[in-house]
Amino acid sequence: MPVVVGVAIRKTKDLADYYMGGLDLNPRDWVLVETDNGMETGVVCTPAWMAETRKRFPRVIRKLTHADWQRVRENEKRAQDVLPKVLRKIRDYELEMKLTCINYTFERNKLFIYYTAEERVDFRELIKNLGHLLRVRIQMVQIGVRDEAKILGGCGPCGLPLCCDRFLRSFSPVSIEMAKEQELTLNPGKISGLCGRLMCCLSYEYSGYCRARKKLPKISSKVSTPKGAARVKEVNVLSEKVTVEYEDGTFLTWASKDIAPYTLLDKLKFKK
Repeated sequence: MPVVVGVAIRKTKDLADYYMGGLDLNPRDWVLVETDNGMETGVVCTPAWMAETRKRFPRVIRKLTHADWQRVRENEKRAQDVLPKVLRKIRDYELEMKLTCINYTFERNKLFIYYTAEERVDFRELIKNLGHLLRVRIQMVQIGVRDEAKILGGCGPCGLPLCCDRFLRSFSPVSIEMAKEQELTLNPGKISGLCGRLMCCLSYEYSGYCRARKKLPKISSKVSTPKGAARVKEVNVLSEKVTVEYEDGTFLTWASKDIAPYTLLDKLKFKK
């Protein structure tokens, strides 16, 4: 069975499995791999593992050499030089699209153009014109705003580099219910990332909050405390403390372990 590694290629950091042959590869090694578009550079993201199939995997050609790095830098410089021309052509054709970035393959036989758009864009004339102008095959790749943030990078509201730029390989669904469950302020500016969508990190602790909340009483429910029956007014999931209101209007905060479900004995003492 082949020994493979996961390699992320191009600016989208798409992860795919590659046959490593006899190479000694470790995560964060930069390599040259074979793809349907020719040779491309990528970074190893997973330790080597034994594939449980005999299907043919594309192979890792070699670790990047000094000469390879020189070619990579030349490609990046070439892409920067070409970028204004691509932008000019998009404006000339008045296309409703936002250019994110462009990316050459290692051999510069193909140019990927990444963009975002609200609706479908007819860029057939653009491709024809750019292909003739730049003397290279063009592939347009429409991406979402979250993918755009992943490519461009930056710092999130927490002050740290974006998760999608550092380690996220795929995007999980994120809903406003996750923010509500964690009792976060439902201010779009507070819970949205640079992409304008709900922050991916809202999903990190969501399941933990759900499990913890199941062990705590619900708001307005009746509970038994060391000082008698009371109604739950507030629950702090992180500290596992519960604030209750007694019949005389006083409030006290208890650790969740000090209170118990409402019992028949409490019912005789507690007025509705």
